[in-house]
Amino acid sequence: MNPTLLFIEDDPDIAEMVVEVLQESYDVEHASTGEAGLELALHSHYDLMLMDRRLPGIDGVAVIQAVRRAGITTPILMLTALGAVDDRVSGLDGGANDYLTKPFDFDELLARLRALRRGFAAETGKTYIGEWLFVPETQSLYSPYGDRISLTGTESALLHLLTESPEHIFSRQEILKTIFSADDTPGTVDTYVHYIRRKTEHNLIETVRSQGYRLGDGS
Repeated sequence: MNPTLLFIEDDPDIAEMVVEVLQESYDVEHASTGEAGLELALHSHYDLMLMDRRLPGIDGVAVIQAVRRAGITTPILMLTALGAVDDRVSGLDGGANDYLTKPFDFDELLARLRALRRGFAAETGKTYIGEWLFVPETQSLYSPYGDRISLTGTESALLHLLTESPEHIFSRQEILKTIFSADDTPGTVDTYVHYIRRKTEHNLIETVRSQGYRLGDGS
């Protein structure tokens, strides 16, 4: 699954072009008014939001403010008119994470969105495993569909260990030494890997034959 993105833009020509480009990397939901976009933002989960500053009815800043008041921390990129400094300032003060002026280059738009997503994960201590979002602080995983999966303390500690060194292959002995007690056996590691896979996807954790485990891609 691709990351999900809410795009709020009232100009049908701009919306059509941008959606076509975004769909190569994201699952896009488009709203043409601030009211419709706000309804979607408050009742669905998105990895990113992209919205025009000047919308009919509820404008972009009002949408962003309502989203933030609801406790939604999803990164938001705001589109503004070239030279409209007041629009950019009010948008950022209202809770937008970044802005991009029109007209814009599509490569820059995609790069800004990627940077927002990376920065959001880094700032909040969250980690993406493919399209799964891991939040160690709350012992939670969020599926690509926005479903929350609760982990036990041990499951979360094991997954956190793997995410800290995603390219490293951890032997069962390494994992035992770090996560479990001296009384546990290598089979205990296998059991907890099974528990995590049963709750999520098999490839969230990759088995490396005769060596151990490492972080997978979540597909």
